[in-house]
Amino acid sequence: MKRVLLLIMLAVMFVALPTSKSLANNKQDTTASVPDDIQFTEVGSAQDSAANSIVKDSTTKDTTAVSAKVEKAGTVQEGSSKSLLSIFAAGFIAGLIAFLLPCIFPMVPLTVSYFTKRAETKGKGIQGAIIYGVSIIVIYVVLGLLITLIFGASALNELATDGFFNVFIFLILLIFGISFLGAFEITLPSSFVNKMDSKSDSKGLTGIFFMAATLAVVSFSCTGPLIGTLLVTVGQTGGFLAPIMGMFGFSLALALIFVVFAIFPSWMTSLPKSGGWLNAVKVVLGLIEIALALKFLSTADLAYHWGILDREVFIAIWVVIAFVLGFYLLGKIKFSHDSDLPYISIQRLFLGGAAFVFAFYLIPGLWGAPLKAVSSLVPPLSTQDFVIGLEGPSENQPSGPAHSKRKYADFLHIPHNIDGFFDYQEALAYAKEVKKPLFLDFTGHGCVNCREMEAKVWSDPRVLKKLKEDYIVVSLYTDDKTALPENEQFDSEILGSKTSPVKVNTVGKKFKHLQAERFNTISQPYYVLLGTDEKELVSPPIGVEYNIKKYLQYLDKGLSEFAKKQTNE
Repeated sequence: MKRVLLLIMLAVMFVALPTSKSLANNKQDTTASVPDDIQFTEVGSAQDSAANSIVKDSTTKDTTAVSAKVEKAGTVQEGSSKSLLSIFAAGFIAGLIAFLLPCIFPMVPLTVSYFTKRAETKGKGIQGAIIYGVSIIVIYVVLGLLITLIFGASALNELATDGFFNVFIFLILLIFGISFLGAFEITLPSSFVNKMDSKSDSKGLTGIFFMAATLAVVSFSCTGPLIGTLLVTVGQTGGFLAPIMGMFGFSLALALIFVVFAIFPSWMTSLPKSGGWLNAVKVVLGLIEIALALKFLSTADLAYHWGILDREVFIAIWVVIAFVLGFYLLGKIKFSHDSDLPYISIQRLFLGGAAFVFAFYLIPGLWGAPLKAVSSLVPPLSTQDFVIGLEGPSENQPSGPAHSKRKYADFLHIPHNIDGFFDYQEALAYAKEVKKPLFLDFTGHGCVNCREMEAKVWSDPRVLKKLKEDYIVVSLYTDDKTALPENEQFDSEILGSKTSPVKVNTVGKKFKHLQAERFNTISQPYYVLLGTDEKELVSPPIGVEYNIKKYLQYLDKGLSEFAKKQTNE
């Protein structure tokens, strides 16, 4: 029965790990504020002259710096704490999974016997176990701190949408996944391992600390890929504490397990014996790792418009991985390091069945099914070549020569066949012409919450009707890497500093500058309702809001305020 519960916990963690990773990223999407090094320019400055061609609301610029500081001290920090809790949860779950890996699980009885034999009394044994657990936490937290100090508080965040960085992370995670499949092992030099092991024989606190260090070093071949995945995922939030919190959660889970078994050694009898099932855990994790790695390649592919990983290709690869996972769990596929499987346990049967269910769920996505459960991870529907039942342009949106060639429309798209714009000035001019309010959608190719909102909220018929008929939608991609013409490029102190301004040379930076200057934030998604006078109809704007009723109320309030303005005019 104990083994059944353990395997059920493992299955839950398989689902929870990618969810927590996405959650850590998703929270950041909605809480990211202007970085600490961002400084706001004064109106009329030379550096602001180019920006004035994009934004013309001069009445609020004198208070921009003040409002930015207020925002940093207020709601942004509240959201950041939520993000850190999500990161901690992701790290804790990763630590629980690490315990079940073959490099750590067999070490539990060895560690427990170490404390029970060397302790003169039970109390000293418990004390030593607690120090051992604290040492594990210190070692991993220091590693997280070093990652932060080396890369900086926001360096990984800035790299998060860089194409080549995402390709690099994709390759790293791919290597980690393949190592879990048994192709090779990622290990540290044997001389380093032996040195740590020899120092663990010392008496006192030093010996206990180096024993914890030995655990970290010896288990690196298993924990390395897991820790690497955790760090590159949560590190993209850019917060100073993100890697530290991730490693704290990871180490706390490991430490608690070892300390509890050291205090209650009799509980070890309830653990399943080491065996081939530990290798099965590694293989399952490896396949999941490879599947998640594709998200990083997809982000780069979308930002640079390479077109190498369209939606149907992405889904097809996931379908294959899901089938491989299912057949492996049912014993139809065997790797070199796997032991013989004389029969299929009930646990493997159900987990294998779940893998097949997931594969069959994905298959309709090859022909355009929305796949709302994974909409934040797969590429948008606009990248798919063939969609069954795709409708033509909406009859409710105006059409004609004035709307046939919209700026950036040849490589950017809005879901649900919304006939919108991708350039702020062009959308503003048209809104004035047709006397409709603007719906500013600050979004990004790598924004998972944006895809969730589009799939789960925008798809609602009531929301979609308002977006298509009552608003002029303009989707501003803040991470697009398409180069701007030289005559449109300028230096931005807002995205950099007075001494080191950022060169705004891409479509994404152009609209990131606009968002930072006008709304003192660079988070996505970020939805702003504007009148034709460029004033906010509803303040403050909103980010992620999965409650459709509240989202409709936000849209309705914008329409009501716009109607009042029109009446007064």
